[in-house]
Amino acid sequence: MKNLVTPAWLASHLGAAGLVIFDATKYLPNEPHDGLTKFREAHIPGARFFDLDLYADQDTTLPHMVPTPGRFAKLIGAEGVENTTRVVFYDQKGVHSAPRGWWLMRLMGHDNVAVLDGGLPAWLKEDLPIALGDPRSVTPTTFTPDFRAERLKGIGDMKRIVEAKDALILDARAAGRFAGTAPEPRPGLPSGHIPGASSVPFLDLLASDGTMKPPEALRARFAEAGADGTRPVITSCGTGVTACVLALGMVQAGLPEPAIYDGSWTEWALRPETPKATA
Repeated sequence: MKNLVTPAWLASHLGAAGLVIFDATKYLPNEPHDGLTKFREAHIPGARFFDLDLYADQDTTLPHMVPTPGRFAKLIGAEGVENTTRVVFYDQKGVHSAPRGWWLMRLMGHDNVAVLDGGLPAWLKEDLPIALGDPRSVTPTTFTPDFRAERLKGIGDMKRIVEAKDALILDARAAGRFAGTAPEPRPGLPSGHIPGASSVPFLDLLASDGTMKPPEALRARFAEAGADGTRPVITSCGTGVTACVLALGMVQAGLPEPAIYDGSWTEWALRPETPKATA
């Protein structure tokens, strides 16, 4: 299955055996919406809700950090996903938080996964059917993870990379947050960026209709930031969500898949010993 699927493709496969659809919407703390509430108001028929705060490490104060493979396997298996299942993620905003679900599946060794290009807005634009209320119950199954540790970076890795300058860090946040001229959505968190990082706001990868730009345009944007496939790349953002949009964009562009700095700017900014940059 391709990494991006169209609304037409997904509509033609609704109800197919071995296909599971997830709404992986995550709103920022300064947005007055709740993903599950909005899911109950309108979702793609047959979809289930993928709570990024549930599929996460419960023993840290940092938001939606990667869970252990065992926790992930237990949760995703309870939703009827096994190792042969085709999985499609979408979100209510377009292409925003759905790639986090896509990346988590791939991190756990499951490549038969895609993102709905344009998300729910693209689905509604084509006047395709919607459902209301809670998802229907499913029969639990067994998912066996195959964790790919090289796709995940922690703060210790990032400290070494900043000092050695042997990898490129791409930051998916808006340019103002990167430069330190616009506030972070989390109260009390200063804006700025990891020294040496390059700014690639995730919206730069999207066309005016909210779908992802074609591969040649993606390659040009990444090349502008220095990502041309010749050196390792780590993507970052506020909390490791839109960093996954950059990862999806790099895969779509035909570039090597980057690693994700899971703690991202929230972790880096809160640590008193880490250097911070602005402008």
